[in-house]
Amino acid sequence: MADHFDLIVLGGGPGGYVAAIRAAQLNLKVALVERVHLGGICLNWGCIPTKSLLRSAEVYHEMQNAEAYGLTSFKPDFDLDKIIARSREVATRLASGVKTLLRKNKVEVISGVGQLTGNQQMLVETTEGEEKILEAKDIIIATGARARQLPNVHSDGKHIWTYHHALKPPAMPKKLLVIGSGAIGIEFASFYADFGAEVSIVEHAPQILPMEDAEVSAYVAKAFKKRGIRILTQSALQNLTPDDEGVTAEIAGADGQVTKERFSHAIVAIGVVANVENIGLDKLGIKLDRGFIAVDGFGRTNVDHVWAIGDVAGAPCLAHKASHQGVIAAEAIAGCDHVHPLNTQNIPGCTYARPQVASVGLTEEKARQQGYNVKIGNFPFIANGKAIAQGATDGFVKTVFDADSGALLGAHMVGAEVTEMIQGYTVARTLETTEAEIMETIFPHPTLSEAMHESVLAAYGRALHF
Repeated sequence: MADHFDLIVLGGGPGGYVAAIRAAQLNLKVALVERVHLGGICLNWGCIPTKSLLRSAEVYHEMQNAEAYGLTSFKPDFDLDKIIARSREVATRLASGVKTLLRKNKVEVISGVGQLTGNQQMLVETTEGEEKILEAKDIIIATGARARQLPNVHSDGKHIWTYHHALKPPAMPKKLLVIGSGAIGIEFASFYADFGAEVSIVEHAPQILPMEDAEVSAYVAKAFKKRGIRILTQSALQNLTPDDEGVTAEIAGADGQVTKERFSHAIVAIGVVANVENIGLDKLGIKLDRGFIAVDGFGRTNVDHVWAIGDVAGAPCLAHKASHQGVIAAEAIAGCDHVHPLNTQNIPGCTYARPQVASVGLTEEKARQQGYNVKIGNFPFIANGKAIAQGATDGFVKTVFDADSGALLGAHMVGAEVTEMIQGYTVARTLETTEAEIMETIFPHPTLSEAMHESVLAAYGRALHF
């Protein structure tokens, strides 16, 4: 006998559990199937514990510079085991909160592995070894993604790590190679460098943080080099050989020459691979696009009643994108009026290194490539009163406008707390705000956010404090 629902969600990460809760709020009977951890990779082994580690690094850095604030300090030290334990406690606490939210909203959580046996049916092998048949009008696939591996290299957790291993290191690396310079690679490079590791970053692209505005990437590269982090752009890892003492890396530099170098550890941070295997996609003929499930702006696949959201449905692979996509799919399934399709151009990106990076919309280069007549505003934090008082004058805010319409095409920020401020520009883009509305907005003083206002003013030759 099958158990009947209005909606089955396969995967309990930030996309899946949010979709389940929103559907339940809309009076749908919902089942959520999760094989390992509620909250998914983000909550348990990604966004949340990483931010806990980075907060420890930030406090440690500030302690080392206490005298700059007129404070008499002792020489700080750290306990790696306690730093890691705190990050695990934070993740555990939030995972427990997700479980409570699902129970509060009467979502039936089934622990096990699910596989589609039809476009409205799923077979679940529970963690207790039982088999359950679930049926529903609609199914959402939210199985997420996993770390992409290097060809012929096994990340065993000893000397070659993925992000999962890097969150629970047995000891502090002495000499660390970070392969890839997206947000994950940059954050781990920053964390380990703050605690004394000798860090090198290898990136195939011409700049680190390849998806960010070139000015922002250049600023981060300069800041990292000042901290002693070595950056090898336009370079390719040819081979990585582990042994009992560490790894030997063969790296082809920008000049084409291959050099060998020893490292104690290496982190592989070259992107993710969608979890599309063994869930029944091939049986139903669900289409893939470059390894991810192909969906429209509402999360619909090419098969009726089957939806996909989050990392499994393609870039950008971000938790907040997954959650928003989950809400969209749930509301579309429930038949809500005025459901808007996902606009990937309005998804902010954040990197929580030191310095932080945040952006939304088009970079200056992409805006020019698309034929816009652009106006650029740039305002440095060194001219911001709160930044000076806070001792956080590194960084700047950059805005990109369409000179013809006044539309905010993109915003790019580097510096302290910019990941908290980018939402202001995201709201502006969502509301299709022009420069006039932002100029007329009153920003509180003294705040770092005043730099956002000044950057807009600067784009039109009206900056007041620079």
